[in-house]
Amino acid sequence: MLARKIKDLIRQGKASIGSWMSMAHVSIAEILADAGYDFVVVETEHTAIDVSEVLKLLIAIEGKGAIPLVRLAWNDPIQAKAVLDSGAAGVLVPMVNCKEDAILAVNSVKYPPLGFRGVGLARAQGYGRQFQEYVARNNEDSLLMVQIEHVDAVRNIEEILSVPGIDGTFIGPYDMSLSMGIPGQLDHPDIQAAKKLVLEATKAHGLAAGIHLVHPDRAAEQNKDVVAQGYQFIALGTDILFLGDSCRRLHDQARAAMEQV
Repeated sequence: MLARKIKDLIRQGKASIGSWMSMAHVSIAEILADAGYDFVVVETEHTAIDVSEVLKLLIAIEGKGAIPLVRLAWNDPIQAKAVLDSGAAGVLVPMVNCKEDAILAVNSVKYPPLGFRGVGLARAQGYGRQFQEYVARNNEDSLLMVQIEHVDAVRNIEEILSVPGIDGTFIGPYDMSLSMGIPGQLDHPDIQAAKKLVLEATKAHGLAAGIHLVHPDRAAEQNKDVVAQGYQFIALGTDILFLGDSCRRLHDQARAAMEQV
């Protein structure tokens, strides 16, 4: 199951919305996928989710009709090959800061002649039954989003986007703020200027601009704004905040109600 739906929406000038998961449980994967999102991203950069757990989560996401994606732990051909062969429809690659990083990301995800991803028989190829079809479609249909999350990446954005095989960019504002010496100041003018530059360059190259609206309580209103700005690949919330925010909110409301009795 490749990312054709997302890429078709992008080609039509429309936005695709998804969500994010950091807890390695198939029930969470099914809940997020069943909510109606186009895609669900499995987070492996900032979690302890390993490749064997990724496989189970991809099966659960796909089983509920959403497109399974993986945020890699690093720009790593070995992990990329493993999660793609497990059935990921695409990957988000962190810390792509220069043209060479972008070339490595493409090489890791795409088959020859575009890349150097090795060919094997695994779940993605129907355990061999759909091998020819998968190999023929992969380079066109698989999704590769490169993460722009460092000041160097902003400076090198034109060189990065010149690499064939990239489908879009994905802003990483927290790491970007750290690289600029203003950690966590996401509303700082320098961060806003960097995001605008990346957005405009991505659109100029005909690629999809992506962003993560992390906080569920603000994501719906923010989504309206970022779609108007031209973002087309939008992740909303994350499982840990869906659980944590609702849990804390109910606790606070219950405490307040008790005090009124």
